[in-house]
Amino acid sequence: MKKIYKAPHYQAMDSHIDKKQKTNMAEKEEFFATVGDQAEQATGSTNNDLVNTGASDAEGHPVQEIESLCMNCHENGTTRLLLTKIPYFREVILMSFECPHCFFKNSEIQPAAEIAEKGSRYVLKVETKKDFNRQVVKSETATVKFSELDIEIPPKKGQLTNVEGLLDEMIQDLESDQEERLRVQPEMHQKIADFITRIRSFIDAEPNTLPMTFTIDDPSGNSWIEYMPDEPAHKWAMYEYNRTAEQNVFLGLISEDDVAKHQLKQMEEKKQATATNVSASLESKNPKSTGFLSDETDIENLANEVQTFSATCSSCFEPCETHMKTVNIPHFTDVVLMSTSCEHCGYKSNEVKTGGAIPDQGKRITLKVTDPEDLARDILKSETCSMSVPELNLDLTPGTLGGRFTTIEGLLTQVMEELHSRVFTQTSDSMEGETKTRWTTFFARLQDAVEGKIPFTIVMEDPLASSYIQNVYAPDNDPNMTVETIDRTYEQNEELGLNDMKTD
Repeated sequence: MKKIYKAPHYQAMDSHIDKKQKTNMAEKEEFFATVGDQAEQATGSTNNDLVNTGASDAEGHPVQEIESLCMNCHENGTTRLLLTKIPYFREVILMSFECPHCFFKNSEIQPAAEIAEKGSRYVLKVETKKDFNRQVVKSETATVKFSELDIEIPPKKGQLTNVEGLLDEMIQDLESDQEERLRVQPEMHQKIADFITRIRSFIDAEPNTLPMTFTIDDPSGNSWIEYMPDEPAHKWAMYEYNRTAEQNVFLGLISEDDVAKHQLKQMEEKKQATATNVSASLESKNPKSTGFLSDETDIENLANEVQTFSATCSSCFEPCETHMKTVNIPHFTDVVLMSTSCEHCGYKSNEVKTGGAIPDQGKRITLKVTDPEDLARDILKSETCSMSVPELNLDLTPGTLGGRFTTIEGLLTQVMEELHSRVFTQTSDSMEGETKTRWTTFFARLQDAVEGKIPFTIVMEDPLASSYIQNVYAPDNDPNMTVETIDRTYEQNEELGLNDMKTD
């Protein structure tokens, strides 16, 4: 048996996308650096300018201060600003205000990075008292939930804190009016006192309290919960989602008038399509091809065409274009590569979709990577697929990285880049020494795997059987790969919406 590798014809499309993403990242970093340079150059020419205090963070970013109005006593106080980057997260602006007249103090955090393309939701299972020390970045647009306590904290000021800090602040807010409640509403005072006691029992990890589910849902994508390496997959999870029109209005990306106009336009199009011929009314939205020609004739080659559709941006509702191409994966099925780019707001989306009917069973694929050449195997990871590499203690939950059609080396590289940008950097000075050592060891082993220096095993489990790893021995069986069919659980069918689906 001989291994056969073919150069995939979709690589040009992927490299073009990757090149644009790297260019955008470089522009964003340069933009932030420019803001910092401008802050450093603004020295005291007037009383209202930023002034360096002489203090700085671990990376040398200066602490600035400016005279500003106190909203409590309306005298002038001092606001201190630090433009910095939170280790293993992103750029932020830390602000601290203090008034020498009424002694009012306030601290706040603002994201300096742009609003993410998608919203994010982080989930942490608090199972021990140590988990209350997890660092938390909560932006001013985030909603926090403690499920077992039935607590929801609505969006308010941005904070850099930990899980215990959020609960302590809630206790302080509840206790601040307890004396007045005792005088006016004794029953309510007792109920709140009991509730505060219950919160403290969770913080103290008393018996029969933990585990507790802690969730941050942020439509701007600028919040975060600290991740620890080598922990079980069920403890920490991150999900991304497309924002709704209401969330875009809340973030100020679009106005309510824009949403109303869009909804009115949709209703008019539906009425027109119903009253007249549907295909005629939608003629202007039919796809057009890019005109690839067959190698043998002058006839357009449909297998190589990239279709272009007129679409509406899901972020700003302005017209944009979606490019689509069908790719046949040998010995698997056809997949659809889709790319959307909006010239008005900069929104970008790249997706991989599989076609065909929903199978009755899921699929588990296990591949033993023993040769550096195995890293060049094609791999399709759908949005519903979970992936693990036991030797690296790496677990990807369904939805992580979205749908990807790349190589094994490319997928591991994307995982490493994502973790470096969101979770860990070499300048993570605030991280505990033991945790930093574990991260350094993890990335060293991951780098060795990317370079083919160590063998490892990839396990992919997809309840919709929409994922794939290239069999280089096809049509013969691959001795290093096993493919098993698995039955979906009731919970998986519920998440996929199959329990309520009626096909009669």
